[in-house]
Amino acid sequence: MAGSAVAAGLLGAVAALTLGLAVVGGAAVTAQRAAGAADAAALAAADAASGAVPVVEEPCAVAARVASAAGATVTRCTITDFVAIVEVQAAYAGLVAVSRARAGPPEVN
Repeated sequence: MAGSAVAAGLLGAVAALTLGLAVVGGAAVTAQRAAGAADAAALAAADAASGAVPVVEEPCAVAARVASAAGATVTRCTITDFVAIVEVQAAYAGLVAVSRARAGPPEVN
């Protein structure tokens, strides 16, 4: 009887640990997905702003479309000259990952 209780307790602990690791892993994947979406959206917006890619939409609308395709939502987008700064967020299990990216010509110091 005591062995059954120990086995049940051990099984419960392993199950809880596995669930916790799955949530942490999912959150890490979501953070990387948000970072990739921010990079892609910023590049798309900068290309649209510079005219490198001819589009009829505004650069921030292009960024929103690209981020949406990557499973994220644009929360902020600014275009200054040909530089795009985009912030996106992606959610997983109630957690929100936020990422920012800049794209455009290099900064001159």
